[in-house]
Amino acid sequence: MANLLFIHRKQLYAWWQSYPDAFAAVTCAVLTFLGWLSLNSNWVGGGIWILLAAYIIGGYESAREGLTTLWQEKELDVDLLMVVAALGASILGLWQQEYYLLVDGAILILIFAISGALENIAMHRTERNIRSLMQLTPDTARIWQQGQEQMVSTEQLQIGDRILVKPGELIPTDGIIRQGNSTANQAPITGESIPVDKTIDDEVFAGTINGNGALLVELHKPPESSLIQRVIRLVEQAKSTEPPSQQFLERFERGYARVIVVAGIIFGTLPPFLLQWSWETTIYRSLTFLVVASPCALMAAIMPTLLSGIARGARQGILFKDGAQLEQIGRVKAIAFDKTGTLTTGVLQVSNCIPAADTTPEQLLQLAASLEAYSEHPIAQAVVQAANQQNLEFLEAIDLQANVGLGVSGTVAGTPVRAGKLSFVTEAVKASIEPVLSEKAEKLEKEGKTVIWIAQNQQVMGLVAVADQVHPQAAQLHANLKKMGITTTAMLTGDNAATAESVAKAVGVAQVYANLLPEDKVNVIQKLQQQHRFVAMVGDGINDAPALTQASVGIAMGGAGSDVVLETADIVLMANRLERLEQAISIGKRSQRIVRQNITLALTSIVLLIVANFFGELTLPAGVLGHEGSTLLVTLNGMRLLRG
Repeated sequence: MANLLFIHRKQLYAWWQSYPDAFAAVTCAVLTFLGWLSLNSNWVGGGIWILLAAYIIGGYESAREGLTTLWQEKELDVDLLMVVAALGASILGLWQQEYYLLVDGAILILIFAISGALENIAMHRTERNIRSLMQLTPDTARIWQQGQEQMVSTEQLQIGDRILVKPGELIPTDGIIRQGNSTANQAPITGESIPVDKTIDDEVFAGTINGNGALLVELHKPPESSLIQRVIRLVEQAKSTEPPSQQFLERFERGYARVIVVAGIIFGTLPPFLLQWSWETTIYRSLTFLVVASPCALMAAIMPTLLSGIARGARQGILFKDGAQLEQIGRVKAIAFDKTGTLTTGVLQVSNCIPAADTTPEQLLQLAASLEAYSEHPIAQAVVQAANQQNLEFLEAIDLQANVGLGVSGTVAGTPVRAGKLSFVTEAVKASIEPVLSEKAEKLEKEGKTVIWIAQNQQVMGLVAVADQVHPQAAQLHANLKKMGITTTAMLTGDNAATAESVAKAVGVAQVYANLLPEDKVNVIQKLQQQHRFVAMVGDGINDAPALTQASVGIAMGGAGSDVVLETADIVLMANRLERLEQAISIGKRSQRIVRQNITLALTSIVLLIVANFFGELTLPAGVLGHEGSTLLVTLNGMRLLRG
């Protein structure tokens, strides 16, 4: 039993440390109830002291913040107004011996304390996302030196250190695999649901989970520069950076608070002379006015919503650098896409295998792959990959010779073979080329594909076409963007016009700009901004950096590990998945709708409460409930984005 009580005390202490405002609000509620009970039991003296304690515990933080703002910034804020209204009610109650006013003031303090506690809980949930990211990085790493293991703190790691990562362990820092093969679960970082194969010379990231193979990873950057640490810094930056709309509201609050004070003084002095109100009624209604006219709900209309949107995006592998970008993406009407690595996969693949007469596609691909098997050229790798996918057996190839820019030649299964450009292949061909092959090659080249001719024994055996494949989700994304209100889409690429037009046709993009240098892309973005104002640019964050900076919102695709991506783009899609763009826009649009709802609710509640108070239909507790209730509704409405 003693141990159980000790555990409960430890838990309570931990909760109190995490949520001191909530504990203050609960204590204030208990004391307010006991004070009300004491007054109704004719124990007036005790009830007054109990309510005084409720005032101090529940209102201390608001009073401290309000006085600090008044002293340091010479500005009034709503915290101080609430305290003044509560103290005014208590003084009026003691003066008139109408002690229920003390309870009214305590209820005002209580509800204000509850509102502040709930707002802090909402902020705490966002901070918990940061802490969960921090927990992804282990505190220690296993250095492998001269065949021995040594456990050291990750802070002590240096570039060049080699780290042993055993199966199932968290990878402690970014690095390059030097030995071993495995898979890495990158879901915590990039949001990819399927583990990624990793082998020698591949990069792995801190916070990802190693699969079934042991890896020897070489540190190639300082631990503090790892992807996960940069993400943490960016999320913290997003939490602390206020968007323009929130900055405007805070400037508005300062002027509005002065107006409330002046209006409260007028409300508290003129009605006895103009409307024949009693002084008691006048003071009571002026105090109520201070409460209901305060812009608490209006101030809570934006930041909880945007922070919730940022937190939700982080869970889905979408990194918003700050709330301003979440606002901006919700307003975007035009989007410009880079081609390679964005609308396309960025990896060459065999798209067509067209054999000559008396040859099968499998025989042609087997011949080409056998010749290209030892080449590191991207085209050769695409051909070899296609043969592997069909489980074709490679033939013996010798006397290989690469001719830069032309192709490769060698002897395959005892016969001379060439693969490459038509001019290179026809040097060793005596027989004429079938007209149908020439026609198909011309058509494929117009589609922007690269054609490789294959010849054996002085005879053309056929051709293989390779191309950067259109991203599988690109066409569906484009259709969905139109439904979401994106009126214009454009593709910006440095590639040739034929290739660009082919990709644009497959995706459905209407405007195509080809043969562009980085500065040309900036000019196109400026042109689109003149037409649509809010324009997003989606690219890989390297050669697209100037355009990403110029755009209203720069969005980087597949930014894992790229410094340029994280520093240049406003939004980073942590995995190379186009559907994340749709999700990012959806979060932005939902946040905008919720902000508009919140502002409408806040302004409506203020107007209705002021009118009700003027006509004497509102008590101070009812005004407090209406005012703080609207603040709570606005805050909770903003937190809906956390649930999806």
